[in-house]
Amino acid sequence: MGFLSRIRRLMSGQTDLVGGIDVYAPVSGEIVPIEKVPDVVFAEKIVGDGLAINPKGKQIVAPIDGTIGKIFETNHAFSIESPQGLELFVHFGVGTVELRGNGFKRLAEEGQEVKMGEPILEFDLAYLKDQVESLLTPVVLANMEDIQSLDKRQGSIEAGKDVIFTVVL
Repeated sequence: MGFLSRIRRLMSGQTDLVGGIDVYAPVSGEIVPIEKVPDVVFAEKIVGDGLAINPKGKQIVAPIDGTIGKIFETNHAFSIESPQGLELFVHFGVGTVELRGNGFKRLAEEGQEVKMGEPILEFDLAYLKDQVESLLTPVVLANMEDIQSLDKRQGSIEAGKDVIFTVVL
């Protein structure tokens, strides 16, 4: 990594002293291993590695500073890319796409620049709990080929306040 890349990372406020990018909780809840998600695409890390969160609360926030790539038409999932090139995918629950947007409200738009902690989506947890196979919310690194290391955390977390993993590109 070059000198300018290190300076950009330090100035972004999302790095530690060894150059890792901290990814914050997009939703409050309890961290669960990605392998426990009842969807083979996530459990077998087909779309990338990461972790899942058993959610509580009512909002999904930006886990990093970056640009919103895609927000699904059904408002249950989105992608975001950091200025350093980290690509994340956040997908609320399993079976949520079939709800056609019911239980979700979009708070941000595709192409929008956001800061870590800014609200992206709102959800109705009470409604969703009775409608879907699982509420487990995967947070996945979409560009694993660019990742040198991934340090995952465990335990209870609060959206926009707690680091869920640190990534070195």
